[in-house]
Amino acid sequence: MLDAPVDDVLALAHSAGVTRVVTVGCDVGSSRWAASCATGRDDVYAAVAIHPNDVLAAPPEALSVIEELAARPSVVAVGETGLDYYWDRVPASVQQDWFRAHIAIAKRTGKALMIHDRDAHADVLRILAEEGPPEHVVFHCFSGDAEMAKQCAEAGYVMSFAGTVTFSNAASLREAARVAPLDLILAETDAPYLTPMPNRGKPNTPAMTAWTIRYLADLKSVDLADFCDTLTATATRVFALPAPDASAAPSAPVTLSAPSAPPAPPAPSGLSAPSDPSAPVGLSTPSASVLPSVPSAPAAPRDERGQSRHFA
Repeated sequence: MLDAPVDDVLALAHSAGVTRVVTVGCDVGSSRWAASCATGRDDVYAAVAIHPNDVLAAPPEALSVIEELAARPSVVAVGETGLDYYWDRVPASVQQDWFRAHIAIAKRTGKALMIHDRDAHADVLRILAEEGPPEHVVFHCFSGDAEMAKQCAEAGYVMSFAGTVTFSNAASLREAARVAPLDLILAETDAPYLTPMPNRGKPNTPAMTAWTIRYLADLKSVDLADFCDTLTATATRVFALPAPDASAAPSAPVTLSAPSAPPAPPAPSGLSAPSDPSAPVGLSTPSASVLPSVPSAPAAPRDERGQSRHFA
């Protein structure tokens, strides 16, 4: 999570050419916050779900709440949902049951499915095939190799790349990005983690996505402006967003913060972000959440404080 006022985070993003973002929930509290944050704004959208590492702590009504939130116009995806075999906190069979339930919600609500897939590639692809995917599927923080990228491309799944693609030890991920079709690529932060080079070690923010986008354009040997247009078109299609209006001024920002104590369910204004330690609150932009204009490589941004949490 980003411990910074959201209007400041958005202003910094806008200065880097990142004009719209998706903020993502991973439990009931953060999903409610994300949906409320996006309500009434034209530069913030939301995704809602119970993260696979959080399903055991979810209340009995969790899935019904997620479905109600997913039906809202400001919510554009069901996620992050999926499988995480790295942490081994939740039995695989339980994660799979919740993943299947989220797939069904995405199909019933007509929203994109945003997938968290960590060390679970084969099972994620298998369950998608067994259940039948919704029309749009996005792999958040894509971590597969070139072979998996080819499988995703064959199925029409979108691959969203975070700052990890810029890391020196990510040769396999770069090969995946090279073979991924341009119209099936998106860029994201996973804020405040996975900050792209040359800013690794600093908290990630939506503005930092400009570095990832430039890196991907160079990696794929495509014109930056054309690549940004393609990213925007893909996100607009996948998330069923209105076409971007380059001449429109951003909506007046609402000041949102991420305090250290969880609030009661938020109201549409004067919001605060819940602080569940596993919740990706603040303006994270997982899974294809960035709709950039041609980004300028941002100057070293203001030091945005973040709370340590593994989320990848």
